[in-house]
Amino acid sequence: MVYRSTERVRARLSASRERIITAALKIMAEHGYAGCSVAAVAERAGVATGSVYRHFPTKANLFAEVFRTASQREVDAVARAAALESTTAERLSAIVETFAGRALQSPRLAYALLAEPVDPAVDAERLVFRRAYAELIAGYVAAGVASGELPPQDPELTATALVGALAEAMVGPLAAGMAGPDTIPGLITFIHRALGVSP
Repeated sequence: MVYRSTERVRARLSASRERIITAALKIMAEHGYAGCSVAAVAERAGVATGSVYRHFPTKANLFAEVFRTASQREVDAVARAAALESTTAERLSAIVETFAGRALQSPRLAYALLAEPVDPAVDAERLVFRRAYAELIAGYVAAGVASGELPPQDPELTATALVGALAEAMVGPLAAGMAGPDTIPGLITFIHRALGVSP
């Protein structure tokens, strides 16, 4: 009996935690990081403010988890898209198309994840997010070099530079909430040139 009661309590706490994270993500997608408050998250999640603090001692703790959750979803989407392609050039095109396309579908959230001023704890998650993209790209660059599709280069250095360039190129369109029709094709061309993909 005690065991079942404990399991029910754990399940309830886990469900409450997930509701809080989901509510915070929705608010951040609508208003950005600056527009988020613990009180607003609690109201959207249908819990007391104290319940939010029971799960997350500070706003920074809460939004570090929100950034972790949102970032992992984006990295997973990009990885799935790239895995469907067969050549290095196609995989990198899929990475750019998916990353930029998803960012432009939710510009407020993407801007918060990429560039909006945030607490240091949240900014640390942003760096983890960038490293995950760089590792994914580095793997494809290394494979492209090994197969002869790409010229010799340092995959980690190239991947890190590409992630930085891609993120920076998206800041303006995301801040404006829109991008021109040439943004994604232009980014793909830039990435291919930077990698040395044969035309």
